[in-house]
Order: sequence, then structure tokens, then C-alpha cells
Amino acid sequence: MSTLSIANQPIPVYTNLRDVFGSVKASLPHAVRWNTLVEEFEKRFGRKPAYIARAPGRVNLIGEHIDYSLFGVLPAAVDRDILIACAPRSVAPEEHHAHLDEHKPGGVIAQNLHPKYTPQIFAPAPKAKVPATDEIKDSDVHAESWYLDINKRELRWESYVKAGYYGVLNHHFTGGGSALPTPVDLLVTGSVPAGSGLSSSAAMVVASTLAFLAVNGKLEPENAESHLDKGTLVKLAVENEKRVGVNSGGMDQASSVMSDPSSALYITFFPSLTASTVHLPGSASFVIANSLVVSDKVVSAKRHYNLRVVETLVGARVLANALGVRIGEREKVTFREVVGRFAGEEEGVDMGPEELERVLQGLEGRLGVLKRDGTEEGVTMEEMIKMSGLSKEVFDEVYLSWVEIEATHFQLYKRAKHVFTEARRVLQFRKTCLDVSSSTSSSSSSASSEAQCIERLGRLMNESQQSCNEDFDCSCPELNELTRLAREAGAVGSRLTGAGWGGCTVSLVPEDKVKSFIDQVKKTYPAYQGMNEQQLGEAIFATKPGSGACVFKVED
Repeated sequence: MSTLSIANQPIPVYTNLRDVFGSVKASLPHAVRWNTLVEEFEKRFGRKPAYIARAPGRVNLIGEHIDYSLFGVLPAAVDRDILIACAPRSVAPEEHHAHLDEHKPGGVIAQNLHPKYTPQIFAPAPKAKVPATDEIKDSDVHAESWYLDINKRELRWESYVKAGYYGVLNHHFTGGGSALPTPVDLLVTGSVPAGSGLSSSAAMVVASTLAFLAVNGKLEPENAESHLDKGTLVKLAVENEKRVGVNSGGMDQASSVMSDPSSALYITFFPSLTASTVHLPGSASFVIANSLVVSDKVVSAKRHYNLRVVETLVGARVLANALGVRIGEREKVTFREVVGRFAGEEEGVDMGPEELERVLQGLEGRLGVLKRDGTEEGVTMEEMIKMSGLSKEVFDEVYLSWVEIEATHFQLYKRAKHVFTEARRVLQFRKTCLDVSSSTSSSSSSASSEAQCIERLGRLMNESQQSCNEDFDCSCPELNELTRLAREAGAVGSRLTGAGWGGCTVSLVPEDKVKSFIDQVKKTYPAYQGMNEQQLGEAIFATKPGSGACVFKVED
């Protein structure tokens, strides 16, 4: 499969659950949950849903916090997902002027199967009719023609539904009064634990985007001119998630949309979004374990996620200046772009993984320019502005006007060290998998080669965890303890997955040791003590790469 073909594939619309999961056998464990969702929708809204939008969570095997520097990553979809059942709601002509949001054009009644999430009713407003005090600023991701109220300071479950809706409204309903969104009823259920690092937020935004596209007929064959392929959906979902206050690099959305059930994905973002399959060793299993420390990257974005985005962007400018790489005064250049320009890479052309690894290795010794006085201590805001070579006014415009951050010192060197070494680990992980996949030697030597491959992959994962903890400071005591216990229980490699600061770990475990591994971690991780079997089954489980997002058309 070519690197461009996945992004260019159409968004799949299925009518059979077998097609969603690849086989009858694979679909059986999911059938009861899907049937329950359809039956509950019918109870609540008086009719069957027209569609069910599905978006899986993801596990990032390696490549943490480097996607927004435009370096490649290696995630895979998991079988846990977000499902949104939806159907258009008929509104009588005289009801169009009713004051209730549910009767307005595009009005939404949103409910959630989980009882802790209260039902919501909301409707989009044409931007021209929004009171001046409610206008979206340019820094809030251009609202274009429509406006939906999303409270970033007190984020609620429906904010992700609204975020998905936003992109559909502003990309497909900009033609004036003749093109109005349909009112819709929807019911959400999810099996991706929130704040676990398995990207429940991206899955929700992708599923929401798909649900509103489907219910408004934008996925029908006659609308093919809209060019709604997987790559377009990823870009739309990335843009949509920014509306809840997270400046995502695109890994979460791409893996949720583009994943293949047999492989991990090697996703690159430079010079454009591409994805290619990477077959994993058949005798290897990946076990996900939840630290039970909730990591809400929206709530803590100012101190964690968004701060790291700014630190890496400023670090890229400082490095470019030191290397003599030309950049625009108001350009938010990334590390990957600096590396490409330094290496003389042609515009719009990827130098390739082998050459990229060579250049990265050569530049690692030149990152010392990001240190203060030759030490690894952080720099103050004033020092960072001076290092950038910009005036305070221009610096604020380029790096601070569009994002909220909170810090007294900035760790430019350590963040860059992690990004460069992690980017190389991804390339080495990919090459190791490709080498063993292409092996044509005898079965005995193939088994030996695969065992060596698994050991190499495990070492890379362990190195990644150490870098995430020491250089990028996105681990936490519980994740450090859980990865240590995982290695003691037989994992070849174990690391945090997701944004970090809580959430889950992913461990590489030989297939024949998965049961004993899980049993041992259940016994030794303190937070698991006292949990019942159902709770433990949700907290730690083995997974295989799953299929990407789709829409299921419910037939009468």
C-alpha cells in the first residue's frame, strides 16, 4: 500500500457489522453493545437511528509529543471506541421560528448512555447574528459562518460534540440561507476511558464530525465533489479539536481515522499528511494498563500540553538561528522544517527516513545552543525572547497570542533533546519491523530474527519512557512505577502512551506470556488492589491493532 493511498481513501460507510470489524468472529463481541445503542435510541427518540458513527481510541506505540514538531509517529487503533447514534429530526415549518434550540436550523438534542453525563440541547447561530460580546477572536480558530458556545474553562462532554459539529457547519453550510443544517438527535456511548491517554477526546471529535456529516447527507455518493476522504477528515478533526483548547499535532485523529486492523501506522506530517502500514511481529502483544491517574490535557493544557508546544516552537527558532537557517520573522517554524532546510531538502519533498535519521543524529550534538550558560536549567521568558532574536511584540504575536501557557522557566534544551531522540527512535522502530517483515530466511532463523526484533523494539520503548520522564517531563510517579512493575512482570518494553501526566502505559509482551503478565501487574500495582474483576478488565487489557473510523448505516 502506497503512503498516499490511505489518506486518499473514502470514508467507509457500512451496512453490516461484519464489515466494520473485518469478520463475523471479530464482530460478535461488539454486537450486543451496538444493538443496545440502537434500542436505547429508539426508546428515547421514538425511531431508529439513521447512522452510527464509530471512531476508535488509539495507543501510541512510540513517538510521544513529536507530531506537532512534524516528525513521524507510530500509533495503532484499539478496539475500544466512541459510538454516536444519530438521526435527522423532522421540524414542522411553523416551528422554525420557535425559541427552543431544538427547533432551530441545525438544533441538536444530545444524550449520553452514561448517566453521569446530562442531556444537552443546543443550536448553532449564524455568526452575523451573534452579539458583539460573544464574537470569536481570530486566536480562537476562525468561526467563519457559524458559532457554537464552547466553554474552554469548564469543559463538558458535549463540548467535543460541538467541536465536531463546528467544522461541518463552517465547511459545508456557508452558502447562505438556502443551505441550512438539519436538526438532529444523537446518543453517545464510549468504551475509551476519559483521561487515560488512549485519546478519547479525539475519538469523540472524529465520531461527532462523522455523525453530523452523515446526518446531513455529506457522505452520500452524490456529494463526492466534497472530497471527503480520510485525509480530509483528519485535517477537519484536528481543526475541530482546537476549538476545545488543544493544539493537537494530528497523530490522535490520524490514527483514529486511518488505522488498519493488521498493522501499526507510520504517520508523517511533513511535507503533508501521509500514512503507511507497518506490520508488527506476530508473536508480540501489546498490553495497555491504566495508571488510574486522570490526565485531562484540556484542563492542564496551560502548564503541560500547550506549554510543550510553545517550548518546541521557540526552540526550533533558536536552533534555526544558530544553524544559519533562514526563517520568516513571523513564521512558526517547527523542528522538522528546520532539519529539512538545514539539510537542503527540496521544498515539498521528504528526504526519506534513512537520510532523516542520519541528519537528526548529526544535529543532536548541536542542541547545546538551547541551554542557558551551558547548563540544562530552564530559561526565563525574558531570556527566551532574547534567544529568539525577536522583539517582545513580535514574539508575543507569533508564540503567545494564540495559546494560553503558564510557566516561569522554559526548558528549550530538554524538550529539543527529547524530540530529536524520539524522532530517531520512531525511525528505528519502523525499520526494525520492516526488516523482520521482509525476511525470507528459514522458519527457524525467522523465529530467531523475530525474537531479536521484539527485544530491539522493547529497548526503544524503554528509552522512550526514560526520555519522556527526564527530558520532556510528561510522566508522573504512577506511570514510572507502572512501567517498572511491567518490566518486572515480563514486559520486554514499557512506556507511557498518550499525552502523559497520567493515563495509560503500553507494554510489549511476548504473546505466550500475556496472561501471566496481566495477573502479575494486577497483583503488584497498588492502585489495582481492591478492584473487582470487571474493573480490572477495564484497567488492564491486551489489544491488537484495530480498524479506523467509519459510519454504519442502520437499515430498517
